[in-house]
Amino acid sequence: MEKQKGFTLIELLVVIAIIGLLSTLAVISLNNARAKSRDSKRVADVKQMMTALELYFNDFNGYPNYITDTNFTGRYMQALPTVANPQDGTCSTANNNYTANYAITGPGPFTTYSITYCLGNTTGGLQGGVHTASPTGM
Repeated sequence: MEKQKGFTLIELLVVIAIIGLLSTLAVISLNNARAKSRDSKRVADVKQMMTALELYFNDFNGYPNYITDTNFTGRYMQALPTVANPQDGTCSTANNNYTANYAITGPGPFTTYSITYCLGNTTGGLQGGVHTASPTGM
């Protein structure tokens, strides 16, 4: 009787099971990396808007009425950033956006602002949840 070359059915099933397990772990890691990436983008977007608002403040001694104002977006930001989707963690569809509010603390132009944003998980020292950025920081 000749010895046949090849793999047994058991060996093939073990290899297929190992490949399946490794691919499952890779997909889980990829999803976690995507969620962290979305939160990092949200933080970077808010920092970019804060920098643009401070540049505007230096030129006009006040903040713009609206961040959609063409004097602001055309000069200080190429375009307003869009929020990374889908929302993560405790963020809902309602709070997964950038909301800007302005306040006049005295006579004259707007002297303060707040940008509300939501993070799904802890990112860069910021805990997950709804946060507010202002001239004093994030």
